[in-house]
Amino acid sequence: MTASKESPWPPARKSFSRICFMGDAFTVGAGDESVLGWVGRVAQYEWGRGHDVTVYNLGIRGDSTRAMRPRWRREAEARLPPTANARLVFAFGGNDAKETVGQGIEVPIEESAENAQAILSEAKAWKPTLWIGLIPMAETKPYPQLLAGPQYRFSNARQAEYNARYAAIAAKIGVPFLDLHSPLLADADWERLSQAGDGSNPTAEGYARIAGMVAAWPAWRRWFDGA
Repeated sequence: MTASKESPWPPARKSFSRICFMGDAFTVGAGDESVLGWVGRVAQYEWGRGHDVTVYNLGIRGDSTRAMRPRWRREAEARLPPTANARLVFAFGGNDAKETVGQGIEVPIEESAENAQAILSEAKAWKPTLWIGLIPMAETKPYPQLLAGPQYRFSNARQAEYNARYAAIAAKIGVPFLDLHSPLLADADWERLSQAGDGSNPTAEGYARIAGMVAAWPAWRRWFDGA
């Protein structure tokens, strides 16, 4: 009997893709002690299913649509050559809707909607694009104040208004939109998960919950499985 030899090469991957994730602290995974966030977890999940995924996490803590609009394209173009199977995922809004105490709302909803439509319309015309809605925050736990920095307040009712406006824009321009705000706000366990973090960003368990919702999203699954 001839002994079989194992191939020195790793198993062939089902697909290869580069994905730029544009967003804010939730995209970065701020507060996650595992340093994976939801972006790292969904990429890890797809690798486990046999997909070769190169992830570029381009989230910036505190970023709003006002800051993202002029930066996203040049940052993505540096990472997504024309020959690549390239994709874009956007997740933002919490910083637009936040209130800086004594100064008002960071980005009023009309300006935020204009920025969002401009960003996503250009993105859709360039690469396959997905859009993820706002993530609710703990209203009963004060947001951590940076040294000598401003104080912020968040309102889930106001976030819901931004989220609904974004969903309407997504439907109008034909970009798949995942509403996380509504189901998480209705989830009795989410308050605990968000309270476990700093009052804005959850810990690892909360990010795992978000990652599961993204990975199961039909629009996301079509990218990898054609489902």
